[in-house]
Amino acid sequence: MHDPVQYCLHAESATNLTTHLIGLVNEKSRYFIVAHGFVDRIGILDWSANGEGEESNQSMAETVLSMARSLVGSAISKAHEASLLLGVQKDIWYIKDELKTMQAFLRAAEVWAEQIRDLSYDIEDCLDEFKVYIESQNLFYQMVKLRKRHLIATQIRNLKSRVEEVSSRNSRYNLVKPISSSNEDDMDCYAEDIRNQSTSNVDETELVGFSDSKIRLLELINANVNNGPTKVVCVVGMGGLGKTALSRKIFESKEDIGKNFPCNAWITVSQSFNRIELLKDMIRQFLGSNSLDQVLQELQGKMVVQIPHLSDYLRKKAQGKENNSKGSRIVVTTRDVGLAEKCTTTSLVYHLEHLQMNDAITLLLRKTNKTHEDMGTNKNMQKIVEQIVNKCGRLPLAILTIGAVLATKQVLEWEKFYKQLPSELESNPSLQALRRMVTLGYNDLPSHLKSCFLYLSIFPEDFEIKRSRLVDRWIAEGFVRAKVGMTTKDVGDSYFNELINRSMIQRSRVGIEGKIKSCRVHDIMRDITVSISREENFVLLPVHDGSNLAQENTRHIALHGSMSCKTGLDWSIIRSLAIFGDRPNNLAHTICSNKFRMLRVLDLEDVKFLITQKDFNNIALLRHLKYLSFGRIFSSCIYTLPRSIGKLHGLQTLNMSSTYIATLPTEISKLQCLRTLRCTRVSNNNNFSINHPVKCLTNTMCLPNIFTPSVSSDNRAKQIAELHMATKSCWSESYSVKVPKGIGKLGELQILEHVDIRRTSTSAIQELAQLSKLTKLSVTTKGSTEEKCKILYTAIQRLCSLQSLRVDAEGSSGNGTLKCLDSISYPPLLLKTLKLYGDLEEMPNWIEQLSHLMKFYLLGSKLKEGKTMLILGALPNLMLLCLSLDAYLGENLVFRTGAFQKLRTLWFDKLDQLREIRFENDSLPLLEKIGIRYCRLEIGIIGISNLMRLKEITLGYRVKVGYLGQLEREVGTHPNRPVLRMEEDRSCHDLRRDGKGSAVEMDATEPLPEPES
Repeated sequence: MHDPVQYCLHAESATNLTTHLIGLVNEKSRYFIVAHGFVDRIGILDWSANGEGEESNQSMAETVLSMARSLVGSAISKAHEASLLLGVQKDIWYIKDELKTMQAFLRAAEVWAEQIRDLSYDIEDCLDEFKVYIESQNLFYQMVKLRKRHLIATQIRNLKSRVEEVSSRNSRYNLVKPISSSNEDDMDCYAEDIRNQSTSNVDETELVGFSDSKIRLLELINANVNNGPTKVVCVVGMGGLGKTALSRKIFESKEDIGKNFPCNAWITVSQSFNRIELLKDMIRQFLGSNSLDQVLQELQGKMVVQIPHLSDYLRKKAQGKENNSKGSRIVVTTRDVGLAEKCTTTSLVYHLEHLQMNDAITLLLRKTNKTHEDMGTNKNMQKIVEQIVNKCGRLPLAILTIGAVLATKQVLEWEKFYKQLPSELESNPSLQALRRMVTLGYNDLPSHLKSCFLYLSIFPEDFEIKRSRLVDRWIAEGFVRAKVGMTTKDVGDSYFNELINRSMIQRSRVGIEGKIKSCRVHDIMRDITVSISREENFVLLPVHDGSNLAQENTRHIALHGSMSCKTGLDWSIIRSLAIFGDRPNNLAHTICSNKFRMLRVLDLEDVKFLITQKDFNNIALLRHLKYLSFGRIFSSCIYTLPRSIGKLHGLQTLNMSSTYIATLPTEISKLQCLRTLRCTRVSNNNNFSINHPVKCLTNTMCLPNIFTPSVSSDNRAKQIAELHMATKSCWSESYSVKVPKGIGKLGELQILEHVDIRRTSTSAIQELAQLSKLTKLSVTTKGSTEEKCKILYTAIQRLCSLQSLRVDAEGSSGNGTLKCLDSISYPPLLLKTLKLYGDLEEMPNWIEQLSHLMKFYLLGSKLKEGKTMLILGALPNLMLLCLSLDAYLGENLVFRTGAFQKLRTLWFDKLDQLREIRFENDSLPLLEKIGIRYCRLEIGIIGISNLMRLKEITLGYRVKVGYLGQLEREVGTHPNRPVLRMEEDRSCHDLRRDGKGSAVEMDATEPLPEPES
């Protein structure tokens, strides 16, 4: 007979682990349970019946193969439509079927898996070539070019032969066998061994800086412990932070836990745990072995049909009011924030932070048997200790593991070890526990996230990675596929969030609305990720001497700093190229050539790189390009977008920021896949500036000299570019570009920056209304006619998907106006961000309709007292308000009672007439930050005590405040203890109306942040 307990538990999902544990708690006793390990496995094993349970253990090879198979499927339909030569379509079907078969045997035989991976890449490249050929030629041309068709057909047949050979090789050598239960047990023992090693490394006796964490966690556990329902407390953090060690320290504490919880259980959920054994272990710890035997005997005779009722009973007992009234607790440790939020409420999730710098140094010194006195007498030792701690990211496991190795070395050897740490992580047996801890998280990733995670090794150490940039690159690489009801962008964002939730990457910058804007990879995590990428032959990262630390057939290359690649690489198979830092001279003139014909991603956003217009004219040779970014290039010499850009039919992202491009060609309308179009040109020329007529005339007269042999080719290209841009735009200082007629054909476009309305034709402006998927738009109306402005605002009313709008009517000088904004009657109601730069004088009435608006930037608006603050204060979701460059002309700015109910950040910048900022009682109940710069507040800042959630006030450059001492005292006695930051000396801010000061925390080291865009 089937075990009824197994049936009961098997029906539950991952989110119901809590329900199972709570169901064991009855009304007679108070229990304390700690569950650690693979707690998310509860749900994953439920998938094993249909084969999905092993997903997280699939290798990188399967990830690549799945992507190739998907592309093969789309290519088959292309082949059918184009009527390939007889027999080729059959060959493609054969390839697809063989790939499906191979996919079932990718759990072993690494060499065979590598062969499949390389073969999959080649299949994908071949079909991409065919796809481009089909899409770029008309029917007549296809009939004429039979030779080209024959070559493609031959390639496909050759690939079929390779597939047959790889398949037969497995049969001949019996490379892959089905995984037996014993293999699974071995895997489970391996994973459990890793956890045991890591836990022993983070020994509770060695913990430093955990006192506050212990107190806070105990506060969550002991809250209302004498009564109330069972509660689940989750400890969340990346691997190696000491979650399990901290929980064990609390669990074994007789004073903290023993006196409040008579029944305790420590539960370890292994990677492939057995549900029955888990339940038995819990009952044994709670009730003893005899009670366990009694429970199993009572269940033995029950019918299977009764099991659902038992499951319902446990669930009802967990949720019922009469149940768990003894205040029992369950503590779950996990890396996964998403799992924690499903287990309990947000208030009961404790995020364990990294160690403070001083505690991290103390921990390292203790592990190496050194003292602070030793470090104080040796400056070199102090420097290397700080470098090692920063490298470890203040992660306890990393510090203890590396410290154990350093303890066996002389201090003089520490610097050498630090420089060799990446290679030590690969080869040093003493560091294997740390490496395994990271690879465990990687192996636990679903296959679709593994390639996304390895892709992070492309970026330099401690690099801030923008979310939008990363997701766009994932999409261009084919790692992200659209799902029902979700765009590829939505799916990519969900992948990013999942990596954050799994603690594989760390959030860096978070928007005021709570969306994570950028991330970083922990240094140790990155070093190991780079190692995995090399093992998987995923990314090539040459070292500074130019040597290549990867095998052939690598598809992704990243160059950091001044490093370069030696010759010998097959550039024709490279899919992505990213360069950071100084330019590599040996690539400067070869990137836009046939050598990189399979390139999909060209990212030059963070490089000091000189690419000439002559080079860029060949960009259309990269026919497979989907992502092209020249943003923030230093010394760019690109002044026009070649008409051949229209041949890049698959281009999805085009970022031409900081170039000299003033006009987009009409061929841009052929890019039907384009989702992001950013063109922000350099507005000030060093040599040809209208603001410096003498210098401009001098340089113009010297133009013939640029053609002399003594002028370097790089300088010549730079000066020609500046001259072309200066004459092309009549020396206009606008940073925007002219868009052509036909822009409305870009039906997939979601981001468009920045459009120069003055130079754009009326018909092209009207076509903006056709961009129904546009979510972000930035335009410049400076110098435009009133008629064009009204046409623009009419088009904006029809952009129903628009979430971010920037209208710039005034540059660094001039008298731009936004008064035509009154012509808008029905604004895009989904707007979340609005930035208006120019003279308004009066707030448009339609602003009141923006119920979703979160961020509002007003610059140079010249708004007067009256309805301005009434309209702004009534916006229900406004979180950030920026008033800059005389956006407000009143002397007194008063925040009334009941207004700005969700505002969190206030920014005041260069408001020359402002003399007083006053906060009335019960105004801005959620305000946390105030930033002020270039203001003279003679009357002062009044009512700080009414801002109950205030965390920070920053007085930036050239801020004068009346009664500064009074402000300091108000801040010092504020119940929330906010920080008062001063970028300049106190005397620079004080108008000396009040000489009295107070003991308030002031930090002059951190500059005033710019308001987020």
